[in-house]
Amino acid sequence: MNTIQNRAKFSWKLLILRLCLVMAIAICASGLFWETSPARADINDDRLDGNIFVVYAGNGSLVPPRLTLGESLKRKMPVILVYYLDDNSDCKQFAIVVSRMQEFYGRAASIIPVSVDSLPVKANYSPDELGYYYEGVIPQTVILDETGKMVFNGKGQVKYEAVDDVLRKVFDLVPRAESVQLKRRSFNEFNTELVDN
Repeated sequence: MNTIQNRAKFSWKLLILRLCLVMAIAICASGLFWETSPARADINDDRLDGNIFVVYAGNGSLVPPRLTLGESLKRKMPVILVYYLDDNSDCKQFAIVVSRMQEFYGRAASIIPVSVDSLPVKANYSPDELGYYYEGVIPQTVILDETGKMVFNGKGQVKYEAVDDVLRKVFDLVPRAESVQLKRRSFNEFNTELVDN
């Protein structure tokens, strides 16, 4: 009786093994017919590659913003609104400029990237709503001073220097022509400085 049971168990195990082998071959064979393309991000196309600030600017701290527009206005903070889409090449290329704005003004101003897909569709908006300043162009950069007055409305890929000039006026800073040019330290300079101290 034990031999018959052992043979039956062996037959079932062999059958299961054969089924697994057939399934593995079928899965591998079907994979040969699927179109597979490597995952790659391209800054010059209009495909969705993920959050543009993470993928193209290496800055995941911009989205979601620290403060809402309403909170920023209540705190009387200057606000930088950047309207964008994750699947737009112009916005992808502009992401690094937004990251640079945060690098120099992120502690003093409220930087609010706004995906235009997230704006509610309404006939009218109030000044404390994100849709109030959007004019149907991406990227679009709007700067509000500490009183909530619009002092800049740049459409398309505006240069960092244009935004910097406006923010220098908002914060009552020395004009760029009269100040020392700020440069980002390279990683090796930063690393050497840490080691030397």
